[in-house]
Amino acid sequence: MINEYAWLPTSRAALVLGRSADTLKRKRDSQGGFLEHGYHYCLGDTPNSPITWHIKRCLKAFNKRGIAAREELNY
Repeated sequence: MINEYAWLPTSRAALVLGRSADTLKRKRDSQGGFLEHGYHYCLGDTPNSPITWHIKRCLKAFNKRGIAAREELNY
């Protein structure tokens, strides 16, 4: 089980979240997505540093979007 405060690099976060690394990167607010910098993910101190992801917050965000998408289908 992942600690609720866990911040993981992209490759490990993708495995835990069941998403691809590309999907995580596309869902960042800087790419027009819903995952917010500083809350859902953080950039490293250099351009080559890994992006780290807050697992619990990302799971909640994906779940919230999934619920909303399914509700839209029911209208």
